[in-house]
Amino acid sequence: MKSIKNIALSAFLTVSAFGAVLYTSCTKDECKDVVCQNGGTCSEGTCTCPTGVGGTNCETIFRSTYVNTYVGNGTDNATPANTYTGWRATFSTVGTDLTKMEIVLKDNTSAPVVTLPITLSDIKSTGSVFTITSTTANGYTYTGTGNVSATVCSITLTEKNSTETNIYTFTNMAKQ
Repeated sequence: MKSIKNIALSAFLTVSAFGAVLYTSCTKDECKDVVCQNGGTCSEGTCTCPTGVGGTNCETIFRSTYVNTYVGNGTDNATPANTYTGWRATFSTVGTDLTKMEIVLKDNTSAPVVTLPITLSDIKSTGSVFTITSTTANGYTYTGTGNVSATVCSITLTEKNSTETNIYTFTNMAKQ
């Protein structure tokens, strides 16, 4: 009788151990085959991307899609307003911070007028808003805002010195 109990106990323990191994081996790691890029992290099989990055696997750094030259026209706040035809805004990346870029604003002969550091915000695949960091050049201080996408940008630029304030507006500058 003792040996039947031992056999039954051994059989029960063996089946229990086999069941535990089988159960734990069936628990799927949903992130096992998911590779999140550019600092993204995987949770339940889906990548969560840091600010400035998107795509299924965080493969797209949005600011890199804005690295372009955009061409268009602008006006200022003079009376009557002056028109600026064929001006260019060239966007480039700066450093490793995914919210930082630089714009070189060029006149219609492609001569550089001013270089403006910017900070991107509300960064999405469809475009971003940016703020121009206060910059002093040629006796003027420049500030402003705008938006940029992979195809178009707009800029509102304020230029101040001790005697005057000029506001320049460039809308719908198209990627070249």
